[in-house]
Amino acid sequence: MPPQMDSQDLLTRLVAFDTTSRNSNLELISFVRSYLEDYGIASDLVSNDEGTKANLFASLGPIEKPGVVFSGHTDVVPVDGETWSSDPFKLTADDERLFGRGTTDMKGYLAVVLSLVPNIVERRLDKPVHFAFSYDEEVGCKGVPRLLDHMVDRLPVTPMGCIVGEPTGMLVANGHKGKAGYRCTITGKSGHSALNHLGVNAVEIAAEIIAKLRQMNLDFRARGPFVDGFEPSHCTVNTGRINGGTALNIVASSCTFEFEFRLLPGQEAKQLFGTIQGFAETTLIPAMKAISDDASIDWYELMSYPALGCDATSSIEHLACQLTGTVTPVKLSYGTEAGHFASRGVPTIVCGPGHMKVAHKPDEYVEREQLDICSAFLRDIADSISVA
Repeated sequence: MPPQMDSQDLLTRLVAFDTTSRNSNLELISFVRSYLEDYGIASDLVSNDEGTKANLFASLGPIEKPGVVFSGHTDVVPVDGETWSSDPFKLTADDERLFGRGTTDMKGYLAVVLSLVPNIVERRLDKPVHFAFSYDEEVGCKGVPRLLDHMVDRLPVTPMGCIVGEPTGMLVANGHKGKAGYRCTITGKSGHSALNHLGVNAVEIAAEIIAKLRQMNLDFRARGPFVDGFEPSHCTVNTGRINGGTALNIVASSCTFEFEFRLLPGQEAKQLFGTIQGFAETTLIPAMKAISDDASIDWYELMSYPALGCDATSSIEHLACQLTGTVTPVKLSYGTEAGHFASRGVPTIVCGPGHMKVAHKPDEYVEREQLDICSAFLRDIADSISVA
């Protein structure tokens, strides 16, 4: 049996892999796969089209029965432009905290999961524990759909539950918002600004669409729908990037901007997108085409993932609340992979070490105490499906 590593040892190894979403995660996945092999655990890789990234799926125990999935993502956000007190890809520590990119979002959880492997393999599991480690969560949960396709094909029964270990301060969350992001590209007709009646100003067309998006956001703020527990308690609409035009005295021939919807459970991205697309097609395009047949408004979906909303308490939620002492499950305004698992019929909660308020920032950290609490929680989950 290989020397056992605790969660800090494993977190040191995981942080050292620069798995910023623009990079490959294969070195980290190779380390995890080798670590599992040392304990006799086989794992499956599910790659992206280019073969530069991979999800990992592994099962401990008899897969013929419904078990529990421990799910987390391997990628992290960039450190570009941030000023850190130490190397973000080298774990540093004080008496209470462990510092490094991804320590709280969410390599701390992955380290705890892996540290429990020796304990789990010694048990006689009546039901399986599954590991599901994905890529590209930070850029739209893009890896997990392929992982779930593989899981559904591989397992003869649907898991009884899934725990996504995003940082919640070890409180149980049973809901989060969904997200849909889009890029809009306007093609106009250039010309001299003194004769702008002969052109189609793409920047002005973009401004009209953005104003419509802003009004949608204000309408949601004023009239809802509202769901208690979310902050804010309504859907939000945001325009994040815009680029267009070449000079002050030229009618802009092109403009591109990006926007998003943060959706409550039950809201459909297609419906909201259809509202803004319909406005553009009926109100703006006819006037644009009257001046130039080449004028257009084109759309591209950047990302989309579903919200997580629990209509009824599942057994995994009840158990997690009992073990963590969570009286009332919380709601998350940020997104996770949990919505994807739930959409495949797997009851899913979010519960992990650390706090999102320190994630995606310089000197990101996770508290040692949070890792200890998480370790005890996951051991108790494993105990609940063990017979010895």
